Amino acid sequence: MYRIHFDQPKHIHFIGIGGISMSGLAAILLDKGFTVSGSDSKKSELTDRLEASGATIIIGQKAENITDDIDAVVFTAAIHPSNPEYAAAAEKNIPLLTRAQLLGQLMQNYQIPICVSGTHGKTTTTSMAAHILMAADMDPTISVGGILPLIEGNYRIGGTGTFLMEACEYTNSFLSFFPKISIILDIDADHLDFFKDLEDIRRSFRKFAELLPADGLLIINADDPAYKMIARDLPCRVITYSMSNKGLYTADLVTYNADGNASFRVLKHGEPIGSFSLEVPGSHNVSNALAVIALALELGVDTETIQKGFSTFRGTNRRFEHKGFFHGAEIIDDYAHHPTEIKATLRTAERVPHQTVWCIFQPHTYTRTKALLPQFAEALSIADRVVLADIYAARELDIYGISSRDLQDEIRKLGTDCDYFPSFGEIEDFLRANVKEGDLVITMGAGNIVQVGNDLAEEDNTAV
Repeated sequence: MYRIHFDQPKHIHFIGIGGISMSGLAAILLDKGFTVSGSDSKKSELTDRLEASGATIIIGQKAENITDDIDAVVFTAAIHPSNPEYAAAAEKNIPLLTRAQLLGQLMQNYQIPICVSGTHGKTTTTSMAAHILMAADMDPTISVGGILPLIEGNYRIGGTGTFLMEACEYTNSFLSFFPKISIILDIDADHLDFFKDLEDIRRSFRKFAELLPADGLLIINADDPAYKMIARDLPCRVITYSMSNKGLYTADLVTYNADGNASFRVLKHGEPIGSFSLEVPGSHNVSNALAVIALALELGVDTETIQKGFSTFRGTNRRFEHKGFFHGAEIIDDYAHHPTEIKATLRTAERVPHQTVWCIFQPHTYTRTKALLPQFAEALSIADRVVLADIYAARELDIYGISSRDLQDEIRKLGTDCDYFPSFGEIEDFLRANVKEGDLVITMGAGNIVQVGNDLAEEDNTAV
């Protein structure tokens, strides 16, 4: 594997530089004096920010973008050997690195690399931790898979002490990392276009845990059925947390305010160590907060500073994000695209004052929808009314014999009112005719369904 020496800046080219993780890596290299170029399918705020920092951004991927002065090319899992830039780099014998390989090399330049992993909750938990490390004046370098208002983007370039980053399991990318501290939030069946089954995913997380050195630390959710298998006989220290009194760190006296935000007491070894309040809703965020509290205490952060960090964290983009109002109904947007995430979001919605909960859902990938169809139907049926958009293909082709109509049929069998429309325009017209004052409308999915809520909120503001 080609090795980048970060004290010897080179010219690095990124295929898909506008991605949420790729853009952060490019920015860090720019800060270290590297020449950075990259291509993407369209301009965005992320590419504009990179361009302003000195990167050369090319819209469109073509062979001529790979010039002879490029020392290495970085690509993501979405890029295949048939990609014209990938093929051109291979033909010129320019070294090729995956995004994960570059990130793994970069991590080795920091004293305490911290990886936040798990099937669900990575972005929120990483962001919570970012707020606390910033409140503690630890000057962390941060890479997060969402837009975090605190750092005005998806990355922060700090000192070389602490590197806090989100670690994704897809294509086993996190197995290229070198963590000193790892958090494993949960392990669920997902990314089944890559993994064979849940057991295959668990084996991958076990390998990830084994990356920790003897003086490292694993913080793991004891509520996950596989946690003992993951943590067994590791050379590093293992700390557990739990919502069901099975871990070293637990929560009790949990209450929720009118917005669904929790206050709770934390116990260690069954003894109270402090009380905390969150500014984000849902019981799943209490669990996320326990992982962050364990991390912060292990890093020497006091409870007062931890609460200060929580008090400023009001979520990231697309995580139960308030978008506005439409005809007196509140519009929320959420990135949930797996049944477990959908359940958590809709249970959170139940705690928010409402008349009718509408879930406007866009399934994400054909393989996920087909593999988990009954689970999707069960989760979505928590809502009072469901409206489905077409499946967002992402990286896939429509060859799996599955559609949103199949999901509609399953939801209706469970007795929940469910409608399907192939276009966003039809969905918006339907909502205009049926949403009432006091309703809660949640656009949900990892694709572009957020546009529906944006359109309605903007229309309402224009009317005013």
